Amino acid sequence: MESIKPMDEAKIAKYRQALDAQLADLDREDELGADGQDVVTLDQQSVGRLSRMDALQGQAMAKATAARRDAQRKRIAAAFARMEENEYGYCVDCGEEIAKKRLDLDPAVPTCISCARG
Repeated sequence: MESIKPMDEAKIAKYRQALDAQLADLDREDELGADGQDVVTLDQQSVGRLSRMDALQGQAMAKATAARRDAQRKRIAAAFARMEENEYGYCVDCGEEIAKKRLDLDPAVPTCISCARG
């Protein structure tokens, strides 16, 4: 593997800004989805059985969505860490440079297309 040449600061700043925007979007989505994760009450008098099942399903979907947002936050944090280590833009598996179009599509992507395909 060749020595890793750090990406220039202007490109890093562009991707950092995109990642910051993604984090802000995730925070907004968290605020909007917080109500859906609340505990479903067991009072059968106020809510029928089918309505309760719908509420439980809605709660499960809200929790799954929150888990996906948390996973995306971890990917973004890992991208920031690679930036600090001057390894951003290079595949974490093989060390090859990640295509610019791939980074433009998802600035948090950790692998090149070859490694992503397996």
